[in-house]
Amino acid sequence: MKIGELAKRSGLTQSRIRFYERIGLLKAVDRRSNGYRVYPAEALVALEIIATAQAAGFSLDEIRVLMPGDLEQWDHDALMDTLRGKVAEIGRLQDRLARTKARLEGLIREIEARPDDIDCAANARRVLSHLFDHDTESEAARG
Repeated sequence: MKIGELAKRSGLTQSRIRFYERIGLLKAVDRRSNGYRVYPAEALVALEIIATAQAAGFSLDEIRVLMPGDLEQWDHDALMDTLRGKVAEIGRLQDRLARTKARLEGLIREIEARPDDIDCAANARRVLSHLFDHDTESEAARG
């Protein structure tokens, strides 16, 4: 199939498809004597894999390493290791996001707990001093 049909069927732009080809993600592309690219049916599958992997958080470099030249020749162990690694990475990101969320919620509570007898600028200094004290304590605890 020509690139226009592949773009239409995949939902990707022609320039995106050419980009994937240029960086080595999309292989087995034939060129006719008139310069037109001709893609096998497997190119659509490869593009679906690339899009799905990107949506799951894989970088193009990770996809390039993972994806075989022949889609029938997957390295099962490498695939499973990579998928498990991505799940672990997502878990670490979730933990970091949960800590950041808790810290921001604490900051909101601190700001909202402004005593009635101080203005906003004084409250900001109060909150920042508590925040700095908390950071110093956290650093000391980590050693």
